[in-house]
Amino acid sequence: MQRLRDLSRLVEAVYGELDHTFGTYQQNSGLTCRPGCGACCNNPEIDATALEMLPLALEIYDQGRAEQVLQELEAYSGFACFHYVRHSLDGVQGQCGVYQQRPAICRMFGAAGVKDKQAGMRLSVCRTIKADRTAEYQQTLITMLSAPAPGIAAGKDRVRSLDYELGKQDLPINQALKMALERVLFMAYYSDFEQSEDVA
Repeated sequence: MQRLRDLSRLVEAVYGELDHTFGTYQQNSGLTCRPGCGACCNNPEIDATALEMLPLALEIYDQGRAEQVLQELEAYSGFACFHYVRHSLDGVQGQCGVYQQRPAICRMFGAAGVKDKQAGMRLSVCRTIKADRTAEYQQTLITMLSAPAPGIAAGKDRVRSLDYELGKQDLPINQALKMALERVLFMAYYSDFEQSEDVA
């Protein structure tokens, strides 16, 4: 169990770097999110690895809610992230219910670099930001060669490199959390079993 906690701290350290790198780029380019917008969180195609969800899984476990949340995830029929808190019927307005523990993709999305078909880097900007900040978007496209955007793939690889097994597979975000919770519960059980054996 201690290994998972140590690994989670490493993941959180990378998250701090990603927050700084992508946040600074988005602020400097003027390509920042509209306040209260949650359109990207309402997307059913958000993927993460179990490794990315490990800090959240441990937080839920430490609150004594791991089994409960696991059951809720099993029963959840929604398509968006389980922890997305909607503020409008269409889900466009809302907020993250676990902002501090959100996965890597959620820290990088908005305005970032993605690989194109020629293995170069192109600017990927969310639809809402493009519509809200047309001039800033056009200016950023012009300066892309001299000031490239930080890449999402590189950010994901930074996290993935910390643990191959937990980081190897991108899954729908709710499945990734489920896998992380199952790993935490398994390791907690195994840890408790070893301690009881030592006492005996």
